[in-house]
Amino acid sequence: MHNILANIKEYVSLFSLPHVGTNDVIDIIIVSIIIYEVIRWIRNTRAWTLFRGLLVLVAFTIIATIFQLHTIMWILERFFSIGIIAVLIIFQPELRRGLESLGKKNILLNFLNFDETSKEKEEFNDKSIQAITKACVEMGKVKTGALIVFEREDGLAEIERTGIPIDAKITSQLLINIFEHNTPLHDGAVLIRGGRIVAATCYLPLSDSLDIGKELGTRHRAAIGMSEVSDSISIAVSEETGGISIAEHGKLYRNLDVESLKRFLRVMKPHETEQKQKKFKFWKVRDKNERKNQ
Repeated sequence: MHNILANIKEYVSLFSLPHVGTNDVIDIIIVSIIIYEVIRWIRNTRAWTLFRGLLVLVAFTIIATIFQLHTIMWILERFFSIGIIAVLIIFQPELRRGLESLGKKNILLNFLNFDETSKEKEEFNDKSIQAITKACVEMGKVKTGALIVFEREDGLAEIERTGIPIDAKITSQLLINIFEHNTPLHDGAVLIRGGRIVAATCYLPLSDSLDIGKELGTRHRAAIGMSEVSDSISIAVSEETGGISIAEHGKLYRNLDVESLKRFLRVMKPHETEQKQKKFKFWKVRDKNERKNQ
């Protein structure tokens, strides 16, 4: 009987909640803030792509361990042994900028700031597409060179830092004015995030591809280079011919008409938001019908 009671107490103790003191709460808050800032930093840099690649390798490691795939396990062990050093070398600039930004801003105030209105991201919609299309066509008519980059899943905070902050709503007049000759902002690329122009005069990486035609200049090579290192879409308006081109996934689509340009830009529209709006409309209509039936 004594053994039975001891076993019961042992099992009950396994499910009992541990004592949480003030130090434990402070510890959890600090760790949560650190993890939150690290995830934000990873999300806004090229390290996000690396992070997804590491998750794939971890998944391969788990599968290889379960099915005892010894050759794959041996290769992955050798990779992880030098992987940390390789990551530190490859992403040394990003790590340095991350530590610099960590020392500049007040993390606690940013973490406790729950003002969603200031952080709300304006969506890329049909008005944005219409404004960009109009601006590109107008600039093409007068042969004004332009370079516009659209951020998608991969964060382009590094590119944004190379330019001049703007943070303005997308309008055709503003885009045309930015790329006007002899203006302070015309040189470089414009970065668009969501439905806003976030920066101008941004520097983009140039493509090293030998397949690019010699008739294409630095603007088109930069558009292709940006699409090679991220999932972004870049629009280039030629200063020589006025032709409109789009770079995506390392490929350049040249001499686009208005409809083709709009078709490319519609990819930027947020599909999840559209689904939420449809659900909202569905429930709104359903609520109206129920009221009519009452």
